[in-house]
Amino acid sequence: MGIDPRLKEKLVCPKCHGALKAHGDDVGLDCEACGLRYPVEKYGEDVSVPNMIIEQAIDIRSGDGEGG
Repeated sequence: MGIDPRLKEKLVCPKCHGALKAHGDDVGLDCEACGLRYPVEKYGEDVSVPNMIIEQAIDIRSGDGEGG
């Protein structure tokens, strides 16, 4: 099902408050300014929650971001 589109519109990067762009099929939310990916955690089939904890974000510029 993915993240609710109304929620996606309101989410910003918690580090720089910049825009986030969906990566893949709601695999993560990317901040191009910071180079961070906030992973989306799935709970069952109907619930997808973005993990917006800066310390748990994936650095997509270092090559750890699975091809970001």
